[in-house]
Amino acid sequence: MGVFASTDDPGSAGHEQVVFCQDRQSGLRAIIGIYSTALGPALGGTRFYPYASEAAALADVLDLSRGMAYKNALAGLDLGGGKAVIWGDPDQLRSESLLRAYGRFVQSLGGRYYTACDVGTFVADMDVIARETRYVTGRSVEHGGAGDSSVLTAWGVFQGMRAAAEHVWGTPSLRGRRVGVAGLGKVGRHLTGHLVDDGAEVLATDVDPRALAWARTNHPGVTLVDDTSALAAADIDVYAPCALGGALNDDTVPALRARVVAGAANNQLAHPGIEKQLADRGVLYAPDYVVNAGGVIQVADEIEGFNFDRAKLRATRIFDTTRQILRLADDEGVPPAVAADRLAERRMAEVGRLRAIHLR
Repeated sequence: MGVFASTDDPGSAGHEQVVFCQDRQSGLRAIIGIYSTALGPALGGTRFYPYASEAAALADVLDLSRGMAYKNALAGLDLGGGKAVIWGDPDQLRSESLLRAYGRFVQSLGGRYYTACDVGTFVADMDVIARETRYVTGRSVEHGGAGDSSVLTAWGVFQGMRAAAEHVWGTPSLRGRRVGVAGLGKVGRHLTGHLVDDGAEVLATDVDPRALAWARTNHPGVTLVDDTSALAAADIDVYAPCALGGALNDDTVPALRARVVAGAANNQLAHPGIEKQLADRGVLYAPDYVVNAGGVIQVADEIEGFNFDRAKLRATRIFDTTRQILRLADDEGVPPAVAADRLAERRMAEVGRLRAIHLR
């Protein structure tokens, strides 16, 4: 095993620490990115994904860890931002030895980073990782954890979507609106349930036939479309990207007919110019790291002894945070993501400076 930490890579500019982890016997290749610990230990999930290259894995962990710092700040948590990726196909590589090896790397950071679930990892994986480290959240209820964080992730996205609907149409409800959900994974499924219960007409797509079969069985009223491109171009009011990042790009945005974008996926903007394209087309973008913070609120609550009602109440406040950001964006004449960044950076600076006050 070996750990290598570096901030010399220009791609890691702004990050406190980037750690490369490898255990050849189990096949583990992982990268842990710690963007900021200004507010407290870095918290962010572990993504298990077959990246095309190590460079692609590194780029993803750098983007994701930075986003977690801003997300945790806006969620009102006393936690910094971090993220990890395990490079490989989880269906082929997932094993007890790999997960436990990864857990030892997390433990070696001495509490600077807490991990949790993300794309490709599950509650059961966190239970295994926790056999080697105490710095794990998102564990099963049987092991004293909060369980599946997608529950409150979806709830928070729904609250952010309600706030965006109020901003555009004057009412915090999706009743009668056509909502396109791109991705019926863990979060997309819960979100679909909330939308159906609220009276929305839901269109959806997923690359996994099993997810489509789930929709047909559990929500036969949901209209399934061929792919993400077709969904983005459909006659919908709200577009909800709930799969991988980069969903809003130079191909999807020109075809987009929705008035609102609010979804669970991280890093939805393929590049910085995309938000201006959305604004020019009259599309309101609810920043992803604001509306999808319910999951991190849930797993963060686990650190102090999980209480679901308390965590859900905190996630419900995503409605108020989103509303505040959208109003600030209008008042200052900036895109919502810029307004959100300003609020997050202000909190990190104002609270982070208190570390300079030394206590005995």
